[in-house]
Formats: sequence, C-alpha cells, structure tokens
Amino acid sequence: MKRLISLTISLLILAVIYWKIDFPRLVQVFQNCDRLWMVVSLGMVVPLVAITSWRLQQLAPASSGLDFPEANRLILASSVLNMVLPSKMGDIAKAYFMRDRGHLSGSLALSLVVFEKACDLLSLLLWCVFGLLLYPAKDALFWAMTTGVTGGLIVGLFLLSSPRFARLCFGLASRIAPKKIKIKLDKLRFSWGEMHDYFWGDRRRLVTITLTSIFLWFCHLLQIWFFILALNAWTPFLTNLALSPLAILAGLMPLTFAGVGTRDAALIVFYQPYFGEATGAALGLLCTARYLLPAIAGLPFLERYLSTLRTQNR
Repeated sequence: MKRLISLTISLLILAVIYWKIDFPRLVQVFQNCDRLWMVVSLGMVVPLVAITSWRLQQLAPASSGLDFPEANRLILASSVLNMVLPSKMGDIAKAYFMRDRGHLSGSLALSLVVFEKACDLLSLLLWCVFGLLLYPAKDALFWAMTTGVTGGLIVGLFLLSSPRFARLCFGLASRIAPKKIKIKLDKLRFSWGEMHDYFWGDRRRLVTITLTSIFLWFCHLLQIWFFILALNAWTPFLTNLALSPLAILAGLMPLTFAGVGTRDAALIVFYQPYFGEATGAALGLLCTARYLLPAIAGLPFLERYLSTLRTQNR
C-alpha cells in the first residue's frame, strides 16, 4: 500500500509537470540534443558503478573474500531495490545479501553499508555546501538552505567521528520515536558503534573510502552537468554543484516512487534562471535514467540472490 501511495504521488506530480509545460517542446528538446554529449553523459553510468563497486570491495575486510565482480553484482542488485524502496534503502539490502553469501557477519555487514550510505550523504552535502557558498544569487530561501545543509553536514561529521555524540543522538531519538521505530534505532545504534570501531581502527582505509566517496559524488554531479550540455543548455559548473545536490536530496524524501516527481519538480524550479521548464523536465528524465540503467542491468543478479534466499528458507 505504501508503494502504491508513493507511485500515485509520483504520477500526480508528473501529471502536473507535463500539464503545465509544452509537451511538444519537451520532445523537441530531445530531438535537438547533442548526440555525442548524450552518449558520454549516459555512458558515465558504467564508471560510476565500477567506482562504487570498488569502494564496496575496499570497505570489506580482506578476509571476507568479497572480490570486485561480486561487489559489482551487489551494487547492481541493490540498484533494482532502490527503484522501489524509499530513500535508497535498497542499499541496506546489500548487508543481507553479503551476510547470506557468507562474506561477513550480519552486524558487520550492516555496519559496512551504514558507513557507505553515511559517506555518500556527507559527500553530497559537502559538494552542496561548496556550491551554495559560491552561488552568486542567494536570496533568503537559498541562505536558509545553505544553513540547513551546512548544519546537516556538521551533525553528520560529528555522528561519524564522535561515539559519545552518536550515543546522545540515538538516545534522544529513541525517547521520542514510536515503539517499532525504537527497535530499529536500537539495532542501528549497535551497528553504528561497531562501524565506528571498525573504520576508525584503520585510518588508512578510512582516508581511502572518504576520498573515494568525495570523488565519486563529484563524478555524479559532473554527469548531471553533462546532461545539461547534452540538452544544449548551459549552467555554470559551480552553480550546478549547488543546485543538483538539492534536487537529489529532494528525491531522497520518502514520498514518491524512487524520487520520481519530487526530483523532477526540484530540477525545474532550481534551474529556472538558466533554462526553461521543458529543458528542466528533460533533465529530470535523464536523472531518472541514472538510476534506471543500473537497475535494468541488476535485474538478473537480484533474481539470483532472491532465488538463493528462497532455496535456503525452504
């Protein structure tokens, strides 16, 4: 029912978007696109998945036996689940698959994936703060977003670096959370502590994963800028570093189906000073393709993992 509601909300938002814009103009935007830049921008999905897979391999202990092909299959399989689960929670399924395949214990696998998601979010916020600080035309709304994103980045860094601060935050959240959420928070608090001990015990691995995550998200945002060039539009690259993370964050809100709708609307609104609504809608479709292409490639691997689970549970 929740998935049906999310899908309905996405369809309603898209219906409003395509009702307001000139649909033939949207088709014309794609007809007049730069073919070379379109191939280059969509083709970036391949190295982005490869870098993400390599990072997952580096996250795991050497004794886990997680090689690059298996890490790549896990990334692609989780991409399928990210299309149907809110806030990219399909990534959490990787922990279950890694435990099931015998690579890691359940708690360590969850700790690894939690750290991976934390690095992704903080890297995205870092580039967003960098872009927002350099964004030339900040009004009250953008100053509020700059303050909010900066505050989120600071809190996230403290959560990763200070076990005491993390325990305090989890304790406060458990007091006000409903009973079902409280149980999940307790599990996450345990995994967070194990994650902190594991990663801060190896500073070299920590630096490698941190720098890789920052570079990876730079490439994600570069891909979106390439999409803009492919649509024969223009936005300064530093401005793109501010605006595209805001649209991605809007898509992470657990309201719509895989962020479709909210992300599209955010792209149209934020990029309005640089190009029209039809181009913004086209950019939204290309940003959805960033998630759709790995999901399509991951369908055979997801079926393999699910088949293994069904066999073991009989």
